[in-house]
Amino acid sequence: MNDTRIQTLSTLLANQIAAGEVIERPASVVKELVENSIDAGATQIEIELEQGGARLIRVRDNGGGIHADDLPLAVSRHATSKIQRTEDLASILTLGFRGEALASIGSVSRLTITSAIAHAAGAQIALNGETIASVQPAAHPMGTTVSVHDLFFNTPARRKFMRSEKTEFDHVDELIKRLALAAFDVSFKLRHNNKVI
Repeated sequence: MNDTRIQTLSTLLANQIAAGEVIERPASVVKELVENSIDAGATQIEIELEQGGARLIRVRDNGGGIHADDLPLAVSRHATSKIQRTEDLASILTLGFRGEALASIGSVSRLTITSAIAHAAGAQIALNGETIASVQPAAHPMGTTVSVHDLFFNTPARRKFMRSEKTEFDHVDELIKRLALAAFDVSFKLRHNNKVI
């Protein structure tokens, strides 16, 4: 687990990463969020979906959480706690590091992040497409909950390329099985349409 605070990357470093996070389907969102949870040191991760993830994707973890002051940065492009200098690119020990996932997800959904660090009150930030709400106090245990509502609500051309609910869920199901095999010290719970899978 990394105790470093979130900060904006330099233009040079951002360009070196050659970022371009692409959110293609609900499984892409789940992958990014679960990898963030694992990187945050979570030992328990719950994934909840409705309508194959088109209506709701919620990932809840018991990781280290996000400092309330860092929530606006967490939803900004090229802002991360995982690397700070160009040299860090040679020794990446996390699943993600580009600092783009939450901003990318937030730009094509209604995103809410609620989080708390140890010995501090929780806080919440919401995005509605590109519109960012201010940080508000919120009750939350240590860890983070990310809720993604109405994926691609503002990009109907992308939404129409989503497959059936079953197909989209099957992609998520397969992804979680692979992640669970790789992170055997983490407990995973997957729920779809209020049914524990």
